[in-house]
Parts: sequence; C-alpha cells; structure tokens
Amino acid sequence: MGNLVRVGMADMNICRAPDRIITLGLGSCIGLVLFDIKSSVCGMLHVMLPDSSISKRTENPAKFADTGVEKLIEELRKQGVPQRALMAKMAGGARMFAFQGSGDYLNIGERNAEAVKGILMKKGIPIVASDCGGTYGRTIEFDPETYRLQIRAIGKPEKYI
Repeated sequence: MGNLVRVGMADMNICRAPDRIITLGLGSCIGLVLFDIKSSVCGMLHVMLPDSSISKRTENPAKFADTGVEKLIEELRKQGVPQRALMAKMAGGARMFAFQGSGDYLNIGERNAEAVKGILMKKGIPIVASDCGGTYGRTIEFDPETYRLQIRAIGKPEKYI
C-alpha cells in the first residue's frame, strides 16, 4: 500500500496508484474525484463555494467550483490524462445549518453540488457515483487502484461508491 495524499479545504492534489487520496471535513463543501482507469491517475478537489464571481478574493482557484474543476482538469492533463478519459465521483454538499430552507440562497451545499454537476456535464465528464446532501459531514478517501471512494461520517456506517 502506498502513501496517503492529503487535500485540504479549498485545495486540490493529484495521485497515482498505489497511493490514495483523502480530504477531511466535507460539510457543505464538495469533494470531487476525477480519475482515469487506464492510467490509475486521479485528482481530488475540495470545493468551498459554487462560483468565483461571489467573492472579491479569487486567487485560489480550488476554492470555487467554476475555477477549481477547470484547474483540476488542467493538472490531470499535465499528467498525460486526456479530458475524454475522465470519470467523476463526488460527495459532500450537506445542509449544515438548520436555518437553510430548501430554496434558500444560503444552502451552499446544494448550490455547490449543482455547480459541480453542471460544470462536469458541460465538460462531458460522467459522474459515475455520488453521495451528496443530508445534514452531516463526510471524510472521503479514493483508491485509484480500485476506483472506490470510501465515505466516512460520524454516526453513519462506512460506505463505498
């Protein structure tokens, strides 16, 4: 078994099997994994906000869905992975605060999930599995050798997608 590559909040990283990649504490954030089954290369992005236009500080592309997904694709291309070979798995996007109504603009988790899905659809990258929504945080770990995304949450059974 290889190393465990960490991805922080508003961060991204790339790894190759036998290494695995992890991000902790996804609440309303989205953890997106883009992977290629031929090369066993993957990248993970920890998105905090749906759109960079809502912020004055945009120097960190990984913070936002619109700029982060594009940057992750670019980094994977640098590793020799063509965009057409990519598949996606994602988790997170929880409603972490009780005052967030179903149509509420403040439901950042739902907005993050919809933003990531929309960008992937435009890019022609299929989402092969997801675990989004709910009212609980998640930690995710991806193994580019098995293509399994492990999801852990306090008080919930561990699962794989």
